[in-house]
Amino acid sequence: MSRDALPAYPLTLYFDASCAICSAQMGNLGARDTAGRLRFVDCSPASFSDGPAPRDALMAGIHAVDATGRVLVGVAAIRASRAAVGLPSGGGLLDLPLVAPLADRAYALLARNRYRIPRWLATRLAGRVAPTCNDGNCRL
Repeated sequence: MSRDALPAYPLTLYFDASCAICSAQMGNLGARDTAGRLRFVDCSPASFSDGPAPRDALMAGIHAVDATGRVLVGVAAIRASRAAVGLPSGGGLLDLPLVAPLADRAYALLARNRYRIPRWLATRLAGRVAPTCNDGNCRL
């Protein structure tokens, strides 16, 4: 996101809830979203048709739409969503001329093969979810 303008919140994320890694990552982001900057939309139902792109495109890779209507896809959407919850987005590194195309290719490869990743590994790849606390009682 460092080259692009920061997104206007809320940021709506269109993701595949039938994918273990996608669901784990959205759960991780949702648990960390204390400022309410993110909205999550499951585009996996076959009847889904209410997104910024055709369902096939939404299922091929994560899409995000900010409050101004700007659409971010793939690595850009991930970077914006991580920045929204205060996680490092890798922006400086991902903007390097040789790294940016590799990151895009790596994401496309992961997205195409995401159903082959076991749920336990997907949860590890998505990162540990932040604890949630109510009245002094915390849980992961």
